[in-house]
Amino acid sequence: MKIAAALGAEVTVLSRSTAKEQDALSLGASGLLVTTDETQVAAARGRFDFILDTISGDHDLLPMIGMLDLDGTLCVLGNPLLDGPKLWALGAGRKKLTSSGTGGLPQTEAMLRFCAAHGITADVEILPSHEVETALDRLAAGDVHYRFVLDLSDLDQPVA
Repeated sequence: MKIAAALGAEVTVLSRSTAKEQDALSLGASGLLVTTDETQVAAARGRFDFILDTISGDHDLLPMIGMLDLDGTLCVLGNPLLDGPKLWALGAGRKKLTSSGTGGLPQTEAMLRFCAAHGITADVEILPSHEVETALDRLAAGDVHYRFVLDLSDLDQPVA
């Protein structure tokens, strides 16, 4: 989101609830669309040129395809092993469905240079390595803001 906003894109976060709205706005989004709100989804029909799908679980792609504009692209990153939509959903409006692996070294270097030039950093929560169980419990409970990083510098320290 930060990179897209820095590139000048108008970014809208698609989410099941409004819980992430303030985070989305603070990270550069101009708005949030609640995907469980049929009125909002219907109003967004044909609105987007590009949707980046990072949902890790199984889900229906048709609502997102419906929100694509003519020649729009849905890029699935979160779960690229989904059963695909019927081709008619893509054919109506010349829409494209794609996925992407990780970039190679030149692309990674270019992205890191861009991030450095624009002050874009990762949002992480750092925990000492001895709190790995806490991290796993919070992951299971969905109580993680962005990403956890375990600080391994304490591995040679006794646990209190």
